[in-house]
Amino acid sequence: MITINNLEKFYSTDEIRTIALNKLSLNVNNGEFVAIMGPSGCGKSTLLNILGLLDDPDGGSFEFNGIEVAGYNERKRAELRKHNIGFVFQNFNLIDELTVYENVELPLIYTGVKTAERKRRVEEVLEKMKIMHRRKHFPQQLSGGQQQRVAVARAVVNNPKLILADEPTGNLDSSNGNEVMELLVELNEAGTTIIMVTHSEHDAKYSHRIIRMLDGQKVTENSLI
Repeated sequence: MITINNLEKFYSTDEIRTIALNKLSLNVNNGEFVAIMGPSGCGKSTLLNILGLLDDPDGGSFEFNGIEVAGYNERKRAELRKHNIGFVFQNFNLIDELTVYENVELPLIYTGVKTAERKRRVEEVLEKMKIMHRRKHFPQQLSGGQQQRVAVARAVVNNPKLILADEPTGNLDSSNGNEVMELLVELNEAGTTIIMVTHSEHDAKYSHRIIRMLDGQKVTENSLI
């Protein structure tokens, strides 16, 4: 699914140039669950932004499903992103003014899905995530674990090929965190590719493979299966 070679990303100010990704190369196959680990500032989030087509690399190659996408403009990245990628964030990133149902429905509106089909898909995924009984509630009326369930539901409602999870249990207690990780495993077992950035050794053990980064480079890679 993903092949990157010699990927580079720089951030510059008037006085200093910071190397976020330093000729990074890696592959992720369809159906894999990959955890990316490393200290703060090692390039994990920068990599996730590029893999999610939210940012463009400054050098190197990035193939998504066999298509070279490095250098795509924002319009092309957005089109590819909305049909192929779902995001799960540490801070949930739900819209406070929308109900649970409306938050989950939003990606389907962006992709032009008709009303009846939207209703079917939203209700199906809310049932799957065991949050249907909260569909009329607003995010601030939910616990952290419930909010993350809604965020996962929103990420998968468009049936994406890839889910990118950025510290998905970072704001949860251990019980709710384990539930979210088990949800991600279920989605992966159903065929969704997952790439997760985490500081948690516990969460990383749910994955098939752990990639450790330092100073914008891959330093180790360990298979867990």
